[in-house]
Amino acid sequence: MPIQTATLRIARPSDNIDALIPFYVDGLGFELLFRFNQHENFDGIMLGHKGAGYHLEFTAKNGHAVGHAPTEDNLLVFYLPEGNDFNEAVARMEKAGFSAVTSFNPYWDRCGKTFEDPDGYRVVLVSTESPF
Repeated sequence: MPIQTATLRIARPSDNIDALIPFYVDGLGFELLFRFNQHENFDGIMLGHKGAGYHLEFTAKNGHAVGHAPTEDNLLVFYLPEGNDFNEAVARMEKAGFSAVTSFNPYWDRCGKTFEDPDGYRVVLVSTESPF
């Protein structure tokens, strides 16, 4: 019997799913794994990497506005391995047209680069292996 592993799904609403795709797919390098329309009045996308233990889900409900991120410190943090992975990830974001922003917490500016998605949520790319 195969061993099953847990999958972490981070889900949040958006007012404009299509505006998120360039940020997460072109910039961060995620794949569009699945798209659904009018599933119990919700549209959505799932982004990730095939076989990874996590994916991101963005949903929208027609007629329901969600607005921007509540604070500048709502973060999704990715720790990238040592080497060129960090530089390549930052270059991919910049090539896709996204510039780094100043972090609310200066710690993140010392160890990485912060980017803001079209909904105002922030993603931090960290250049070290360890979060501590």
